[in-house]
Amino acid sequence: MSEKKMSSSRKHHLKSLMLQIAANLIEEEKKEMKQEKDNFMANIPALDLSGDQAMLMEMLKKLAHTIDKVDEDRYDAEAKVNKADKEIEDLKMKVIEIQGMKKPALKKVRMSADAMLQALLGTKHKASMDFRANLKEVKKEVKEEAADAVGDWRKNVDEQAGMDGRMKKFQG
Repeated sequence: MSEKKMSSSRKHHLKSLMLQIAANLIEEEKKEMKQEKDNFMANIPALDLSGDQAMLMEMLKKLAHTIDKVDEDRYDAEAKVNKADKEIEDLKMKVIEIQGMKKPALKKVRMSADAMLQALLGTKHKASMDFRANLKEVKKEVKEEAADAVGDWRKNVDEQAGMDGRMKKFQG
């Protein structure tokens, strides 16, 4: 069941539609963030700059102290996030080590022994893998002892066929 492939014009059309939708979503997010910021700033009381210079200096010191504290908190939060990210990365590496590298499925290749040797050794070596030529010829010699062994085997079976034969096995 072959699936029909999508034409390139259709792919480009769908891609452009997705990009338009994503651009619209980003614009909406920006508007929402601006609205949230405006709402937050509306709730902050107006800055009272009336008073003498000493009072303004004290207010600036408090602001500077508050800014320092917020910066420290932000730095601590970033450090915690970085530490958590590093731990996550380490755990991912451990999972990969435990699972092991996934070996790709090997394809069957029909290749003769000579072609395999040539692929392994390269074109410099001209080794031949004619296994049948390298085998030694073994001539069968009929020995008289083999015929006796068959007779002995049958004789031994007859001797051991009963309780007496089995007892001889353990005694002798």
